[in-house]
Amino acid sequence: MIRRAHDGGFTLIEVLVALAIVAITIGAGIRASGSLTNSTVRLADVTAAQWCADNRLTALKLAHQFPDIGDADFSCDQLGRTFAGKLVVKTTPNPNFRRVDARISDENGVALVVLSTVLGR
Repeated sequence: MIRRAHDGGFTLIEVLVALAIVAITIGAGIRASGSLTNSTVRLADVTAAQWCADNRLTALKLAHQFPDIGDADFSCDQLGRTFAGKLVVKTTPNPNFRRVDARISDENGVALVVLSTVLGR
């Protein structure tokens, strides 16, 4: 029953390979969690922009006024942020209706959402 020195343990190469595998796995996990965080922030921005556009279009419907053709800028505060918006009113083939697009952008001018509706006389 002679015991050899190399029978009980791992070699340096085996330990280094195991550490490399753990490091790669942790790095992938950190990248995935960072991506998830960015997606969550983007979803919150798009949701708030959707609320802004929907509120503006609903206000137009409730006003019961036939909108003039053209563009109009507005701003909207949601979730502690201010979003820039633009209403674009266009004609339709039927002169009794107008198409209204509400375009919401972030502070960098990147379009977040565009909502469209048709308003009648």
